[in-house]
Amino acid sequence: MCPLMSPVESLEWREWSRAEVEQLFESLQFSALRSRVDALPHGSGAAPAGVSPAPASPMPDIEIIKDGKAATALSKVTNAAVAVGGSWSAGRGEIAGVAISAEGRLLAIPTSDDKNRTAVFDWLGNADVVKRLHDVKGPDLAALTQSEGERIIDGVAMDTALAAYLDAPGARSYSLDDVCQRIMGSTVQQADDANGQLTLDADDSTQLQDLARAAHAIGEVAAQLETRLETEGLAPLLRDIEIPLAGLLSRMEYAGIAVDRDKLKALSAEFADAMRRAEEEAHRIVGHTFNLGSPKQLQEVLFVERGLPKTKKIKTGYTTDAEALQNLFVSTHDPVLEQLLAWRDVSKLRQTVDGLLPLADEQGRIHTTFKQTAAATGRLSSSDPNLQNIPIRTEAGRRIRACFVVGEGYESLMTADYSQIEMRIMAHVSADDGLIEAFSEGEDVHSSVAAKVFGVQESDVDPEMRRRIKAMSYGLAYGLSAYGLSQQLRISPAEAQDLMDEYFTRFGGVRDYLAGIVEQARKVGYTETMLGRRRYLPDLSHDNRQRREMAERMALNAPIQGTAADIVKVAMLRVAEAISHQGLASRLLLQVHDELVVEVAPGEAPIVEATLREQMAGAAKLRVPLDVSVGVGADWQSAGH
Repeated sequence: MCPLMSPVESLEWREWSRAEVEQLFESLQFSALRSRVDALPHGSGAAPAGVSPAPASPMPDIEIIKDGKAATALSKVTNAAVAVGGSWSAGRGEIAGVAISAEGRLLAIPTSDDKNRTAVFDWLGNADVVKRLHDVKGPDLAALTQSEGERIIDGVAMDTALAAYLDAPGARSYSLDDVCQRIMGSTVQQADDANGQLTLDADDSTQLQDLARAAHAIGEVAAQLETRLETEGLAPLLRDIEIPLAGLLSRMEYAGIAVDRDKLKALSAEFADAMRRAEEEAHRIVGHTFNLGSPKQLQEVLFVERGLPKTKKIKTGYTTDAEALQNLFVSTHDPVLEQLLAWRDVSKLRQTVDGLLPLADEQGRIHTTFKQTAAATGRLSSSDPNLQNIPIRTEAGRRIRACFVVGEGYESLMTADYSQIEMRIMAHVSADDGLIEAFSEGEDVHSSVAAKVFGVQESDVDPEMRRRIKAMSYGLAYGLSAYGLSQQLRISPAEAQDLMDEYFTRFGGVRDYLAGIVEQARKVGYTETMLGRRRYLPDLSHDNRQRREMAERMALNAPIQGTAADIVKVAMLRVAEAISHQGLASRLLLQVHDELVVEVAPGEAPIVEATLREQMAGAAKLRVPLDVSVGVGADWQSAGH
């Protein structure tokens, strides 16, 4: 017999709150477990304490619009929630139908006949029709626009994925189901739900039923998100930046960027040869062959045979991760580690190159995917391929960039980026006189700051002084601690703290700003960028010191990095609009961190350069000028500056 701590009747299976579990799993970043719990029966949609999801209204019966009658039905719809479906492949697709939720009606329109199809496209492209959609740049809607060339859905007033991202920038997912769960307390309504009857004819596809449920859900969620964003002051950010940017990013993805396949193949072969040489040299030094990619064999070679100091203890022995081995090499200068680190570096580069080759289309262009909702700070990310991962500070990385070339029919590539944008934002938000003076007078800000911190003339600042100040200045904008600075500069934590103290003595405005931003965030629970983008940080008041300190670093980082992201987005929209307004054939291709890449049409280089400088410099009004560097060349690398 085993004694029970609770009465038997209290252990009976009962309803549980999906919304409360969702909130808990969201905070813990559970994913696999969440999907298993979702499958459990009798989960109620009750909200957790302090959260009041809006009740979903009953779903109307679906009206099927067939036989070319879409034009008549759509002529009366001027404000609607829309779901689009089709079959998509490699950025091209065929629309299968749309569902529209408007004024208590739910329309499902298959587009198998030409009249319906034409009417649907005309309606989607009508800017006078107010539309609310989910993930306007997602695979379905992006493919829809691309199947018609570069036709973009117009009149988008609400994107519930982007709105949910602004409302909760740290969420695990912005799928329609997950957004409905967070906002409404339940997932997209199912066909057999008691509060909604679907009356589709037997010959209509399941896809149309799914679209109808999605359109209804989008309408419900959109109404709640509109209220939330207005209350939070985020509606202008959605309306003026994120939604227009989604259309621009779709066009950039569709255009792609040309690559030189022969150069990529040659580079791959060269990297493979460098890997082989590093491997052979490591084997020669050790005296036998071993697998450089095997942690188990590396542990044996490094810590047993060569007797190197052991790294951090892990379940399988001692870690052989990149950071640990790099630190070990700095302290030991072991030749095997030197070859191993070189092998790893070249291996990553070769993987990057080999990953690019199959992604080029028939025109030799690669089409990355830009993601607006991946980073909580507001920064864009790039995937398939990730063009932000190509190193720019190494010779090998620059050679990969040289494989991205100007496309047929164009004259050159032009790049433009902001110089020290995070530090300029720091000068603005901190209102520090010393930083403002350095930027306003066009000085080398790192040398200028180093001179003041170390108490020397600027002409006496040596490269090491400048390096230390540069690392610290950027580190402060990213929430770097004294210990983190010591690791980066390879000095003691005490030396790093002394350096930071001296810096703050000279630049009191920066010190006061950094202290104030954390305290303000602790009071209200979030930070804000200059344009009002929020980053919620509930862990600022957490009992666990590590979680609290991590949240404090995020509080330091988010306003600076988020404001930089906002400025770059504004710059992209300004540049694209100016190019279009001037009737230029040049086009924006890429955004990588603070850099824009433009494909320049013949004869347009001077006006494109002037446009980039003017529009990027005018993207924000700061206490210091925004400095823009521009370069031009036949490939991405030669266009650098």
